[in-house]
Amino acid sequence: MTTVFAGIATSLDGYVAGPNPTLEEPLGERGESLHDWVFGLEVWRGPHGLDGGTTTASSAVVEERIERTGAVVMGRRMYSNGEGAWQDDPKADGWWGDDPPFHVPVYVVTHHAREPLPKEGGTTFTFVTDGVESALAQAREAAGEKDVAIAGGASVIQQVLAAGELDELQVDLAPILLGGGTPLFGSGVDGNVELDSVVDAPGVTHLRYRVLR
Repeated sequence: MTTVFAGIATSLDGYVAGPNPTLEEPLGERGESLHDWVFGLEVWRGPHGLDGGTTTASSAVVEERIERTGAVVMGRRMYSNGEGAWQDDPKADGWWGDDPPFHVPVYVVTHHAREPLPKEGGTTFTFVTDGVESALAQAREAAGEKDVAIAGGASVIQQVLAAGELDELQVDLAPILLGGGTPLFGSGVDGNVELDSVVDAPGVTHLRYRVLR
């Protein structure tokens, strides 16, 4: 059975991005530091077309996510940090160039329609305008026997959780305080979770929760 899971890095004060995001700093001020723990990992660098890297306790966490993922759902802001008409979006083709690191179908939740965008390496971006549940349905079908990853941002994770469709939440807790920005959970989001596992690693603690129905 397909599992829907979200994995996202969060500061100690609960933010997934810092304040004042821009095209140059899409994760806001100091937001990129949430991911410092992953940038040097060999298992992360390979799919991004980069050589070298190290192995830490985080490597198995990242590798497991990659191997289990058969399709991805993300929001427009994660895809390009844009809004409005596509012709006005300077990152309309996404952040990742011709060979994105996903290598599976990706469903982008947006208000603005466009044709699917195939890329190298097995990634095709499909733009879904009729809501997150439609994106999930398409992603489940595409994933086959694998799982669906909710890549972010926070709004899409909140929507999936509110719809009762999230099975598992993985929080990569970075030891920093951002003091503001985009919170992982907004007002009106509720529910219960159960801690499944904890992995301590350099620069991060990986928390895995089961979402209780």
